Amino acid sequence: MLFLTTFSTILITIVSLIHFRFEAQEYHEERLSRKENAIKEHIDYILQTTTYPLQTKNIKYIFRERIHELSDIHSLEINFFDLNGKLLLSSKSAFKIDKQVPNISAETLKELQNSTSKRVVVSKPKENDKYVKSSYTYVKDNKFKNLAILNIPYEENSDFYNEEATNFLKRYAQVFVIMFIFSIFLSYLLSSNITKSITQISEKLELTRLNQRNQKLKLQDGNQEINTLIQSYNFMVDKLEESANKLAQSEREHAWREMAKQVAHEIKNPLTPMRLTIQSFTRKFDANDPNINQKLSDFSETLIQQIDTMTTVASAFSNFASMPTQNNVLLNVVPVTRIALEIFHEDFIFFNTTEDEILTSIDKTQLISIVTNLVKNAIQAIPDDQESKSVKVDLTKQESTFTLRIHDNGTGISDEFRDHIFEPKFTTKNSGMGLGLAIIKNIVENYHGSITFETEKGKGTTFIVILPLNK
Repeated sequence: MLFLTTFSTILITIVSLIHFRFEAQEYHEERLSRKENAIKEHIDYILQTTTYPLQTKNIKYIFRERIHELSDIHSLEINFFDLNGKLLLSSKSAFKIDKQVPNISAETLKELQNSTSKRVVVSKPKENDKYVKSSYTYVKDNKFKNLAILNIPYEENSDFYNEEATNFLKRYAQVFVIMFIFSIFLSYLLSSNITKSITQISEKLELTRLNQRNQKLKLQDGNQEINTLIQSYNFMVDKLEESANKLAQSEREHAWREMAKQVAHEIKNPLTPMRLTIQSFTRKFDANDPNINQKLSDFSETLIQQIDTMTTVASAFSNFASMPTQNNVLLNVVPVTRIALEIFHEDFIFFNTTEDEILTSIDKTQLISIVTNLVKNAIQAIPDDQESKSVKVDLTKQESTFTLRIHDNGTGISDEFRDHIFEPKFTTKNSGMGLGLAIIKNIVENYHGSITFETEKGKGTTFIVILPLNK
């Protein structure tokens, strides 16, 4: 904007100066023309009243006494030339006339002869950046024949217009300073507005993520360029959300396909020994065998074990696939945690808390599930042959949350498994479907909480569950 203001100011100044110069030239040309017409009318009157014959050679006699009168009346120098361009008579004083008679140049004379208006004006530069205009025109007799050439030198005096131009430049400079200051202020406001809008868009772009719902920007009044950018951003947000939904749907479908394969595999595992057991029992069955009762008992126990395995698989998958509806009630977390730990008979489980009451709104069954699953995992993380075993359960309360820590002194989690701990069907154990931690994570996040872990190889692991308190 500042550049445009400066450029327009310079352009207006140049145009104005050209206009003043053109106006001055036009003024002097019109003034010379008026003076020339007045002098010619005066000359015609003298020619009509003279007693000399109207001939070129008599011009100096006709106007010898009148030429100074003409010059004084019209305040201009007057020269008469013959038709060949030689000086006949001049209003200059004798001592002012040049020693060399200034005749009309051949070029000017030819231009005058060829002119349709029979008039020529020649401009010559003078000192102080001034010009002298010389008007050449024919003096005619009463029969309209060329009698002589009238020359009127006219010195341009543009002091008035120069003063006007100077005053204009001064006033315009004052206006320009005011406009320049206003332009700076306006440019600052506009640039601040544009910068603010672009900064908002930039911040939104930095916060844009595929795995979250991104907020759109509102259109601004009177800023078409920024609105175009905002519309492009909002369009991108819509496309990003659409792509995220498609990706999430694809990931869910892929996860369910993988889960179905895992469930099918886990169910097939007990079916194979069941089939072999039944085939072997059928082939070797003998009603007269004295140990038939024991064999029937062993056969039944084997089938029941395999059926229990399939039941466990189906229950785990059911719990993960569709979490039960939360039955949230206001309860004290401390005694509920104690009750959850009572199902374990290991003597190396220690519960520690300094709180008597931690109230929150939560489903009691799901809270117990969190505690029992994490404690069970902690017990299984300790090798059977390890002499010193320890599982510590700590419960603490903060201002708006409470924290449950389950620490074991087992083998810890290796680096290659750390990023996959909460993934469905992932497990580091020889049995189970690996859905326990995935279910717990699902429960915790449903309550807007978080579950993390800290581990050190050979020293153990600590799982940290943080849940909000009831307001």
